[in-house]
Amino acid sequence: MAEMGLESFRFSISWSRLIPNGRGLINPKGLLFYKNLIKELISHGIEPHVTLYHYDLPQSLEDEYGGWINRKIIEDFTAYADVCFREFGEDVKLWTTINEATIFAIGSYDQGISPPGHCSPNKFINCTSGNSSTEPYLAGHNILLAHASASKLYKLKYKSTQKGSIGLSIFAFGLSPYTNSKDDEIATQRAKAFFYGWMLKPLVFGDYPDEMKRTVGSRLPVFSEEESEQLKGSSDFIGIIHYTTFYVTNKPSPSIFPSMNEGFFKDMGVYMISAANSSFLLWEATPWGLEGILEYIKQSYNNPPIYILENGMPMGRDSTLQDTQRIEFIQAYIGAMLNAIKNGSDTRGYFVWSMIDLYELLSGYTTSFGMYYVNFSDPGRKRTPKLSASWYTGFLNGTIDVATQDTIQLQSNISGSSSL
Repeated sequence: MAEMGLESFRFSISWSRLIPNGRGLINPKGLLFYKNLIKELISHGIEPHVTLYHYDLPQSLEDEYGGWINRKIIEDFTAYADVCFREFGEDVKLWTTINEATIFAIGSYDQGISPPGHCSPNKFINCTSGNSSTEPYLAGHNILLAHASASKLYKLKYKSTQKGSIGLSIFAFGLSPYTNSKDDEIATQRAKAFFYGWMLKPLVFGDYPDEMKRTVGSRLPVFSEEESEQLKGSSDFIGIIHYTTFYVTNKPSPSIFPSMNEGFFKDMGVYMISAANSSFLLWEATPWGLEGILEYIKQSYNNPPIYILENGMPMGRDSTLQDTQRIEFIQAYIGAMLNAIKNGSDTRGYFVWSMIDLYELLSGYTTSFGMYYVNFSDPGRKRTPKLSASWYTGFLNGTIDVATQDTIQLQSNISGSSSL
């Protein structure tokens, strides 16, 4: 990382590794592991950006009360966050509470494709339990309240001395009308309310979007006045995780997401068509989608500070070290971000996913996003730079420009960073 010139590195802390039973005793080996990592990063001039939660709930809390669909999670998550702030906060100035909150709630409690794998009975996924019409909204509600609780704790107990920032991250597809018809424009606004507004409107304005309240009705939990006030302003920044873009239409079309009889996508009531020739092995760059997200958030949510916490391109596991397509992908998205900054977006950082090849949640070891190839057959896990690593190094040290149409260097605007 130091040789590459990274200014910041994003990683997550595993709750289970630090506090194996979810609450109570701290695992000294887990504590030492993260302290050593953070100290090592800082000694090389690399700023740690820490995510507190990335899908790995301690099993005991899932067994005891069902995890994120139970309000008890708010207290336990806040206590876990307290340990992290206390133990690491002297060196960590950027905290993300919960990773990609939107797709976490959808994937885990509506579609059943990520832990703990809940969904209603359907022909696509065989879930052992769940209710797609209620659980994603319950989980989303508790995610927001847990974030707000941890944020309140940080600001009351730690911020004055540690002087850090705390935010929530969402997974954001680029969303654009399929045609220039009024119906598709309305459908796109509706999709943005569900995908972006679900989490962002409570964080900025204290309540859910009207489009969601009308459609979801009594299945959408309600914030008390006190909770609403606590949510407003609880995110010092918004984390955006973005990979690809979809066209949105009101007209029945072959949609990328399975049409289940109930749940988030049925409630949203639109059809989404990929804007890229995409698969798990190759994603075509649609950088205008990211530019659209940043512009929309700027206009709709008071232009909050933003960090792009993940953006990258998957390729076949052992495809090639000459990953020119990945370079073109990253270059295009950094250029799109520069466009948004020039237009007034308060975007402050960009993290490539990922520094090295690793285990992917949805595709295991069949695909890789890394700028460094990892030989998993080698007991020493030998790492070899791909062409993208050389390119990114050149970008960070200023020998390679990423330009918009009128050739403006990005270097002074964006911190070069990577995620893991």
